[in-house]
Amino acid sequence: MGSISAAPGTTVLLSSRRLDLCGRRHENLSLVSSSQPSLMPKQRWLYVPETRWRREILKLDVVARAADSTSSSASVASGDRTLIPDEEFTLAKISFGVIGLGLGVSLLSYGFGAYFTILPGTEWSAIMLTYGFPLSIIGMALKYAELKPVPCLSYSDAVKLRESCATPILTQVRNDVTRYRYGDEQHLEEALKRIFQYGMGGGIPRRSAPILQLIREEVLTDGRYCVVLVFEAKALTLSDFEKRQAKFTSFFGPNITAEVGKGESENLYEVRLISNLSTNSVSSTS
Repeated sequence: MGSISAAPGTTVLLSSRRLDLCGRRHENLSLVSSSQPSLMPKQRWLYVPETRWRREILKLDVVARAADSTSSSASVASGDRTLIPDEEFTLAKISFGVIGLGLGVSLLSYGFGAYFTILPGTEWSAIMLTYGFPLSIIGMALKYAELKPVPCLSYSDAVKLRESCATPILTQVRNDVTRYRYGDEQHLEEALKRIFQYGMGGGIPRRSAPILQLIREEVLTDGRYCVVLVFEAKALTLSDFEKRQAKFTSFFGPNITAEVGKGESENLYEVRLISNLSTNSVSSTS
């Protein structure tokens, strides 16, 4: 058992693992305060299941690695690499499941309180209960069928070329995956179904389908605009993506060149959809 020394007034985060009766591993986090160095430090233990801990760390690690990989990639232009936050407000970026469920539960709660004279407004209790119940059901249904948007990393040099160099399909892809969807199992489901041919000869099983983790807008060294799709595929290899590179090009075309590469993590793969449009060609056509 080792000892840890720290300066007065600092807080040390300790981590240990243990096995429960079912053989599952858990993370124990200890917050050690060293404000009194002469006394035994006090420890407060937080119980965090290891599966949830790993899932949250992996989600943050994917975004961090994707941001770092663009700066270290030789094919990416070393221009203005400032990240531009997506602050555009649209209704598609709002979860209707959360709105419906929150409004329905609020009406039901106040309606029951008013009905039993706990809250004022007894004459409105029947209306609140009448509308609160279906709103709650609709909200729960939308929340169950909800597909959350994926993170989008947009760099300032790519944003400047977006209007002039992005093809309509690239714009549609970026808008579709960065909004809430309902009823779909995953983003780009139709595209991946055609490219990887689920359950068909020469295809892959549906359970092995890649899952889109994030997208990235960047500019290559030759000045071309591209959208990078970062997939997680535990059951696939790089060769499975490489032999379908032509299909990515044809599906997301025209004026698109697809390039496949390995991501920073073991199970991450990148598909670059490079636009063949340039500012000169756009101005000449207009």
